Parts: sequence; structure tokens; C-alpha cells
Amino acid sequence: MAGVLQRFEQRLEGVVTGAFARAFRSAVQPVEIAAALQREIDNSAQILSRHRRLVPNDFTVELSPSDHERLVPFGETLTNELSTLVREYVHEQRYTLAGPLTISFTEAPELGTGRFRVRSRTNASVRSAASTDVSDSAARNAEARLEIGGTRHPLTPPGLVIGRGSESDLRIDDPGISRRHCEIRIHDTGEAVQITVLDLDSTNGVILNGHRVSSAPVPDGSELRLGNTTILVRLTPREDPS
Repeated sequence: MAGVLQRFEQRLEGVVTGAFARAFRSAVQPVEIAAALQREIDNSAQILSRHRRLVPNDFTVELSPSDHERLVPFGETLTNELSTLVREYVHEQRYTLAGPLTISFTEAPELGTGRFRVRSRTNASVRSAASTDVSDSAARNAEARLEIGGTRHPLTPPGLVIGRGSESDLRIDDPGISRRHCEIRIHDTGEAVQITVLDLDSTNGVILNGHRVSSAPVPDGSELRLGNTTILVRLTPREDPS
């Protein structure tokens, strides 16, 4: 850990001016944020197998208003250097990132000067096998949709297969998800839309609203847990023709 932090400080000294040091003289120090990110990674590591441990890939650093104001002019530089540090640390510890790495800063009014906290999430990249991209507006207005990590995906009959492999209709790059993990089936009765989930003999199973299932109906607002990814199922009620 010390080696990674030392390289971080050396790189930072080489790319920023004295104004950066003055801005943080009496506030939170960049090396403190770097060390906190490493602790968050270690504390959040999940064992996937004997040789694989999954760690978060989405980090938010919450700062006091005064520290956040001082950081704004140097945010991009610090984010780039912290990202390099995280990748080096993950490589040295032989961790596996859950997806593309992102680090952001936000203001937390309840924090005093010099105080900060780090929050993390695992957000796997999601890709659709559809030949054309569906706009967010179209997905939002679809009668049935899946919401994954802030993105929306329309769900139309007969349904789709979710997995990590390229042959899946909805590909989620999550090491905890099997190549063909589950199938989401949708049936239009004419009066309503019915959704069911079917586990395709996945390694880690399908968790529906906190319970492992092999096959089950999926009501509106249900939460599906596949590996380390949470999927929210949404239905838009039909208007009564009368």
C-alpha cells in the first residue's frame, strides 16, 4: 500500500502547481483521499472464487462545502491521478473491478472542513444485443422495462436472455453473472402484461425480492439480484378502456 501511495504523491507533485498545495494546506489532503479509497476497496472486496475477489468500481468522495470549493479547479487532475492509483492497487492486490472505473466528488453540507467520506458501488457495464440503440425516452415510456444502474431497457415479448456472454440479449459485464444467467419472459394477455423469470442453471442463482428462485412471476417494482447487479422491473399500468 505504501508504494502505491508514494507513487501517487510523486505523480501529483509533477502535474500540479503550488496553488494546489496552498488550496489544501488546512483542509483535506489528497493522500488522505487516496488512502481512504484503498481502505474502501479492501473493506468491500467480495470473494468470487479462490483466486478472484470483486471490488467496487464506482466511488463518490463526499467533501465539506469549503473543501469542495477548493477542489473544483483541480478536480479533473486529482480524479485522473486517483483513478491511476486505484487501478495500480487493484492490480497489485489481484482484485477484479466490477466494471469501468469512475471517481466523482460531491458536496456534503453536514461535513466540517477537513472531513470527508468515501462511498462505493459495483456498477457493471450493460450492453444490449439489439442492432439499434433505444433512446432513454423510448425505454422510459415502454410498457415494461428493466432499470439497471441508472439505465433503462425496454422489455418486449417474448422477452430476453440476460448474461455475461456475447450470445445474451442483454449483456452485463459482472463476474458474478453466468454467460447465460436467466431468461425474462413477457406475455401480453390483452388485458395486462405478465412477466416471469427463469434461472438458466446459473452458478450464483437468481434472487427475486430477497428469495432465490428457479422460476417465478415478477410483479411490478420487483428487484432481481444477479451476481452483484440489481435489476428493477417496472410495468406501466394500462388505462381502463371504459
